[in-house]
Amino acid sequence: MLLNDRSPAVVGAAAAAFASVCPYNLSLVGRNYRKLCEILPDVEEWGQIVLIGILLRYVIARHGLVKESIMYSLQCTESSHSAKDGSDVDSGLVKESTDLSGTCDSEFVNTVSRCYMEGPDEYLSRSSYANRESFELNGAQFTSGKSNDDVKILLYSTSPLLWSNNSAVVLAAAGVHWVMAPKEDVKRIIKPILYLLRSSNASKYVVLRNIQVFAKAMPSLFAPYFEDFFIFSSESYQIKALKLEILSYIATDSSISSIFKEFQDYIRDPDRRFAADTVAAIGLCVQRLPKMAHICVDGLLALTRQEFVTEDFGFEDQEAGILTQVIMSIKSIIKQDPPSHEKVIIQLVRRLDSVKVPAARAMIIWMVGEYSSLGEIIPRMLTTVLKYLAWGFPSEAPETKLQILNTVCKVLEGATGDDLWTFKKIFSYLIELAECDLNYDLRDRARLLKKLPSCNLVSLGLEEETNDLPENDLLHIVAECILGRQTRKVKPESFSYRYYLPGSLSQIVLHAAPGYEPLPKPCSLLLDDLNVAEGTSEMKRAADYSGTDDDYGSSSDPSDEESASDYGSQRSVTESSGSDRGDDSEFTSEGNYNADPLIQISDIGNASENQNGVSQSSPANLGELMSNKALESWLDEQPGSSNPGLPKQSQVRISSARISVGDVGKRVKQKSYSLLDPASGNGLKVDYSFSSEISSISRLLVCIEVFFKNCSSEIISEITLVDEESNRAFDSADKTAVVNESSLTSSDDVPTLVPMESIVSLEPGQTTRRILQVRFHHHLLPLKLALYCDGKKLPIKLRPDIGYFVKPLPMDVEVFIDKESRLPGMFEYARSCTFTDHIVELNKENGDSLLVKDKFLAICESLALKMLSNANLCLVSVDMPIATNLDDASGLRLRFSSEILSSSIPCLITIGVEGKCTDPLNLSIKVNCEETVFGLNLLNRIANFLVEPALS
Repeated sequence: MLLNDRSPAVVGAAAAAFASVCPYNLSLVGRNYRKLCEILPDVEEWGQIVLIGILLRYVIARHGLVKESIMYSLQCTESSHSAKDGSDVDSGLVKESTDLSGTCDSEFVNTVSRCYMEGPDEYLSRSSYANRESFELNGAQFTSGKSNDDVKILLYSTSPLLWSNNSAVVLAAAGVHWVMAPKEDVKRIIKPILYLLRSSNASKYVVLRNIQVFAKAMPSLFAPYFEDFFIFSSESYQIKALKLEILSYIATDSSISSIFKEFQDYIRDPDRRFAADTVAAIGLCVQRLPKMAHICVDGLLALTRQEFVTEDFGFEDQEAGILTQVIMSIKSIIKQDPPSHEKVIIQLVRRLDSVKVPAARAMIIWMVGEYSSLGEIIPRMLTTVLKYLAWGFPSEAPETKLQILNTVCKVLEGATGDDLWTFKKIFSYLIELAECDLNYDLRDRARLLKKLPSCNLVSLGLEEETNDLPENDLLHIVAECILGRQTRKVKPESFSYRYYLPGSLSQIVLHAAPGYEPLPKPCSLLLDDLNVAEGTSEMKRAADYSGTDDDYGSSSDPSDEESASDYGSQRSVTESSGSDRGDDSEFTSEGNYNADPLIQISDIGNASENQNGVSQSSPANLGELMSNKALESWLDEQPGSSNPGLPKQSQVRISSARISVGDVGKRVKQKSYSLLDPASGNGLKVDYSFSSEISSISRLLVCIEVFFKNCSSEIISEITLVDEESNRAFDSADKTAVVNESSLTSSDDVPTLVPMESIVSLEPGQTTRRILQVRFHHHLLPLKLALYCDGKKLPIKLRPDIGYFVKPLPMDVEVFIDKESRLPGMFEYARSCTFTDHIVELNKENGDSLLVKDKFLAICESLALKMLSNANLCLVSVDMPIATNLDDASGLRLRFSSEILSSSIPCLITIGVEGKCTDPLNLSIKVNCEETVFGLNLLNRIANFLVEPALS
């Protein structure tokens, strides 16, 4: 109800309450989706953020992802080759996703789209080694953003918010376009996001966190705006690091020269940690742009010649980190094309004597072993390099010693010729030193390598000779697996990193923050769960509707109502005792009505012990109506006394009997409303009454009986009713043949009015009956129709009756009480009113000397007839009080059950009576229903027609 409010302030607060109370009940959003989109720009800023998230989740759950969006192209990079249709559009999207301003990691972008929609349990399951399955969506889970109206109105409504003064609103709107907008329209989020970089440092950091993902997934978006990510000296280290990473993603051949000039200044920054990050960014740029490798390597080699490099462990840790990062960047560049960087490896090896940082020395030594057979110069200098490393081995750091041992093993494994004996002696010498080292890791490594049975090590004599050649071959394979180069080229697992929705706190803290929810699964909101109202037409009807429940509709005169009721179908009423009839059975056998008495009374005993003790015994006298137990408890009860051991509610239940009304359905008179009077209809009078029949076409349709009466002296011809807002030609015969149960596949296919069979002619004084099946877009808004007769068009309004938007739901009393106990709190609504219809019935029988029990029965019949004449309900049970005060009706209780036609949600009604039988009674009406708005409106409707006096 509040989501449908006209005030933007109320809608924003209702959206926050919705996100807190029932965020998964997205079917509630569908009824007001278009209105919420239109009112979105007027909602206060923090309400806009919440509402944007709700609308985005609804669209994805209802329609799925957009085919033209980046989410579709990224998802289909791996699965598109197996698609059956293989359309040109799909292949174009896939191709474009890999040609975005340089290479784009398809595994990364697929991980992003997957992380947006998976929860923690799915992520943990996927992270396990055994469950690394690819994330795929089928074509049915995608929709077209160019033809889907719900997607277009969401993007249209969020576009103005991209220029909001609130940074969070801008990010929320940008997140919608990032996920749902076509790829060519995603660029509209760039300038608003970049504008946020001018705000405070806190906002700037949040924005950069989100740009970091955008730029890595689609570098072409931000590539033209690389200058916006240049760094200011006043910025914090966290912001500088993010900008560096983004610059390394969006660098292109045209912008790399300008970016490198900036990097040269950054390296001289006083913050040496930031300078080290700059060196790492240079390595990332070269990996994306291999053409710049030689220029970057020369600059990095120049950094190794700085003064701090030659100092003997006198530099600070930050300076050491810079050198380590320089060598690491050079190492990553060499990996891309080792043969073209042979001279770079030689220069690094020659600089070993001046590089004192253990981590940097270890990486250079690793390159010696990894590329020992590269080119012609490196193999010739291996003997000198290994002798130098063995000579200084005792003074090296532990991590350097470990790498020296590995390098010597690699060189020895592939060595041949005259240098083999020299390498064996160096290896033996290093093993002896390592076995006596103080570091236990180094001692363990030495023992492992000593036992490693490579061909050259075995021939050296470090291993005992063995004649088991097959076993020796197997161990040789193990050595190749440990020291071999081809087995160590493992692609890093990018999916081990977790990504979160744009604008969320989780994307900032890099873990699932409390309250974070991923996007729903596409098309997870079933059509059966939706009650989607057409936003534009509904608002037009709301503007035309100005009535209230009191101004519900004009009742016809009693004579007309009497004549109309002759055409009414009988009400489906189910006895509380439970019968063998089905859910939709009707009382059509007159013999059954005559055989059973009007009232059947059964003892319910102690209600706390037996809730369903209902029997159908035919009462011959008062002694047969109640069991001995109930009669004794009634006689033992003293007036005004109470049992302190029992609560008040239990005492009331004990002093009551349950009855069932047998044939009240025969006495139900349907209420008739005037649709067209003879003065306005040129002599044609049209009345209508709501029918208890259930449509066989769709559960969204309400059946209405319409009576056409010719009050003129001339023949009226060609009478038909059509939907005024529909522009379709009305050929009744053809349309009736088309609209059937099999042709309606969703709620959107259900017509507003199922065409009725036209009346060819109507003689003077003649009355004809037709059954209309109507779909009301709201249970309070009237429906505009057009009546055609004699070639003239007469506009009319058909007002709904919420009492007929439900159908009877037969159930036992214990089932009713169980369902009622599960719908407390916000699903329970109560109201009081005054009831006087029974007084008329009692006055009619004054001369007949009614017994005391007849007063209760008269009240029961009056209440039941009033309810069943104004709503399509099922009478479940009637609890009648048994007390010494024979004129007190307090404790009388009637229960009615039904279910909503459109959603099949149960709606339970309980009426309690207080007061004297001969006076106006105070009724307490309680409705239990999960549909809040529907339950409240039904409660108001029941209270209104119970107050109305009965027609004589």
